[in-house]
Parts: sequence; structure tokens; C-alpha cells
Amino acid sequence: MGQKINPLGFRLGTTQSHHSVWFAHPKNYSLGLQEDQKIRHCIKNYIQKNMRISYGVEGIARIEIRKRIDLIQVIIYMGFPKLVLDGGIRRVEELQRNIQKELNCLNQKLNITVTRIPSPYGQPKILGEFIAGQLKNRVSFRKAMKKAIELTEQADTKGIQVQIAGRLDGKEIARVEWIREGRVPLQTIRAKIDYCFYTVRTIYGILGIKIWIFLED
Repeated sequence: MGQKINPLGFRLGTTQSHHSVWFAHPKNYSLGLQEDQKIRHCIKNYIQKNMRISYGVEGIARIEIRKRIDLIQVIIYMGFPKLVLDGGIRRVEELQRNIQKELNCLNQKLNITVTRIPSPYGQPKILGEFIAGQLKNRVSFRKAMKKAIELTEQADTKGIQVQIAGRLDGKEIARVEWIREGRVPLQTIRAKIDYCFYTVRTIYGILGIKIWIFLED
């Protein structure tokens, strides 16, 4: 069986759930989707502009959006919430105003909450950002992968697989290199696997990073 399906979509309804929860008629579905994209871009742009980001890591694991008729609830899961909470409630209110201005929503109330994740390096998104930051700083890709695995082991996971593709170390021919530690059962639907795909722009070209983390059965 080919491994060409997204591991998160493969497990929807068993160990994975949707990051956006709302209902819309087929006519308005595309508008709701664009609204979600605007919210996510607005949050990421705000954090990149206003925060002191260390090691190139924004710290956002995922953004969940739940919509009702009169309310849009946005939950930001962060590994390092001090990035937003350094300015207290003022930062969150400013972010809320930016999103409201972007969406121009008059009839719906917007509510933003920031939730802290206990072990940030157990999240593939944060780990992908960390590896991307290392590669931008010209660290060898093998060192970056090994360091990422060390950080994940501290987060108490059962297994991890990291794959980097592209012109590694500036070589003429693009290739794929990967490393695995522990168990990563990709074909088992009941296995809770978190996955992330991240691209990084280096002086040699664009590299693609894929991360699979096996959390639990």
C-alpha cells in the first residue's frame, strides 16, 4: 500500500479531529474556508511582527476555529505562550482587533484564548520550525535531525521519523534523507500519529521537511 495519503486525514474520526468545526451551506462553504485562512494568517503575521522569536520558532502547534451563528471562537495552542502573554491581556486584545478588522465581522463576536502545551517539542509543527531555523543558519541537516530527535525524546513520545528532501548541504543533485527513532506504525489507523509538512527557503533552494511523531496507541 503506497504511503501517499496525509496521515492526519487518514485517521479522521478515529484518533484525529478537524481543526475547524463549523457548518455552512454549499454556496457559502468557500467563504467560510477563506475566513479561516485569514484568521490563521493574521495570527501568524502578528506573532512574527511583534514577538522576539528565538531559534526561528513561533511556537504555534495548531489553531482551532469553532464557529456558531453569533460567535467565532479561536483557540491557539502554543508551546511557548509567553510569546503572546508577555504583554498580558493587551496583546490578545490587539490581536483580536486585528482579526476583526481583517474579517469585517459585525454580527459575530470574536473570542481568542491561548492554551499552553506542556511538552512543545512533542508537536511536529514546532519541531519543523526548529529544524527549519537550524537549516537557515547553515547547520548540517544530519545534526539538525539528531538534535530534533533528542528534543522529542524529552517529550516522552514512542517514536519519531524525520525526512528532509532537496539540495541538502548545497549538493547539485536533490535527494531525500530520513532518520527514525522508535516505532512509527504509519499503516495502523488506531495509532495516534501527529504529522507535519514544512518548507524552508535556504540559499541553495527550497527544502521540504516531513515529521511523523507516534504519540500513543
